[in-house]
Amino acid sequence: MPELDFRVEHAGPVSFAASPTISFRLRIVNASEERIHTAILRCQIQIEVTKRKYSSEDQRNLRDLFGEPERWSQTLRTVQWTHVSSVVPAFERETVIEVQVPCTFDFNIGATKYFYGLGDGEVPLLFQFSGSVFYESRESELLVTPISWDKEAGFRLPVRIWREMMEIYYPGCAWLCLRRDIFDRIYQYKVRNGIPTWEQALESLFLSVEEMTREEVAPS
Repeated sequence: MPELDFRVEHAGPVSFAASPTISFRLRIVNASEERIHTAILRCQIQIEVTKRKYSSEDQRNLRDLFGEPERWSQTLRTVQWTHVSSVVPAFERETVIEVQVPCTFDFNIGATKYFYGLGDGEVPLLFQFSGSVFYESRESELLVTPISWDKEAGFRLPVRIWREMMEIYYPGCAWLCLRRDIFDRIYQYKVRNGIPTWEQALESLFLSVEEMTREEVAPS
């Protein structure tokens, strides 16, 4: 019966995917003698947030996700990133595949807040594997066996790779998801004042709020 082991060796941004994507190079080693016909590989990826240190700037940026640093001993918990599936082609002793992980710039997602909030360093990831292996017996029969539930691999993803990927797909930009009624109010403000871009509309609103704040605190 096949006994597969997994090791993540490298990661890098994919330049021409349909959405922001990081590709992880995964080495699969078969410790048995059976020839693998194919494998359906499922992978759950978690961010092991307690396995790295955080600068004071990181702590400020991650308050939206974990709260005030004084409470991190209670709030710092593993963050679920994503699930992906891959088809592994036929091999005997070992093979290497590329596991492509689509990413999002949606700041309603905890993983996005985490990646964006880090200044540098590495993100400790845990890959947990499951799925099915189709293999040939010694009698040339096609058999199937599940991948053991305890198969996993760690990898430390440099933060710069995530940033480089987002810069490829959204150069100099970030996405902001708004409720429809809030969007309509900003849109009407933009149209009513003849403001050509969304950036200028938001800057105008910020300036108006800052001016009102100064007037309120100014001595009479």
